[in-house]
Amino acid sequence: MEKKAEELLCEAARSGDCDKVVELVESGGADVSYFDEHGLTPLMHAARAGHAAIIKTLLEAGAPWNALSPSNLSAGDFAMEHSHQDAFDLLLNAGIQAELVLGTIERVKNKDGRDVDGDYLEERVSFSEDKLMDSNSKAIMMAWEKPLMEAHAKAICCGGGGHILNVGFGMGLVDMAIQQYGPVKHSIVEAHPDVYERMLQSGWGEKENVKIIFGRWQDVISQLESYDGIFFDTYGEYYEDLRDFHQHLPKLLKPGGIYSFFNGLCGGNAFFHVVYCQLVSLELGNLGYSTQFIPLPVKDCLPEEVWEGVKHKYWQLDTYYLPVCQAGSDSE
Repeated sequence: MEKKAEELLCEAARSGDCDKVVELVESGGADVSYFDEHGLTPLMHAARAGHAAIIKTLLEAGAPWNALSPSNLSAGDFAMEHSHQDAFDLLLNAGIQAELVLGTIERVKNKDGRDVDGDYLEERVSFSEDKLMDSNSKAIMMAWEKPLMEAHAKAICCGGGGHILNVGFGMGLVDMAIQQYGPVKHSIVEAHPDVYERMLQSGWGEKENVKIIFGRWQDVISQLESYDGIFFDTYGEYYEDLRDFHQHLPKLLKPGGIYSFFNGLCGGNAFFHVVYCQLVSLELGNLGYSTQFIPLPVKDCLPEEVWEGVKHKYWQLDTYYLPVCQAGSDSE
């Protein structure tokens, strides 16, 4: 039986036959988004074998950079796994460029505004010793994040006081860590009424150096001041909301100040996570900030039993990359 053009394309991509790939793409009408019997695309085969020239050809022909195999791996994951740097760089750049374009499209599409977290804010949430859950058994925050929150607090407090802002209280893990650095003023924005009520019951409203601002950050932005350190960790929002917050950083973050955020971007796929880390670094760079990512091993914090009763594992990677973003020390 004669093989389909797509099967021949997968074979050529796997073996490194660039001329055959070009021929099949240009004149054979082969579908570059085809999945073979193993659930792999031509791009995945080329990435696993490290054939950079073929990857370039397939991407230019419209091969989807973010297609996933049955084991939830993308072409970029295969390139990473087999240490094919040239292949990885091509796929990383393709992912960043695609997401930049997609982000622009989304901003145009949503220019009239939206309320992505409205449903969450109207739901009841449940508190336990080791997790905060929404009504759909999805974790809002969990105790395993405590070492991460302590590292974030250390980064934005720079080892001392100052005026610190945290957007999103959750279980209060980062705020408890911030308090250990004795900030002169510690402002907290929290939007969920249940969480806000628990904050008051726990005595946060009585702390002399704490100012609680109840509401969505988008609605209370005019009440915010200028800060030495800022942390951002909201629930029920998406990358676009994080990006929107970043547009306010020039007014919110003092020159020389430190900004960080919970880096849960695509926490279930290693390559997608890298793409979004690079994307946010690029976009912050365009605003005049330098960003570094500090690797923190988290595998030992996440035995399987941690996720018991949780509907969705929002973090599945062995390493957490803590972002540290710094404004220029000289005023513009």
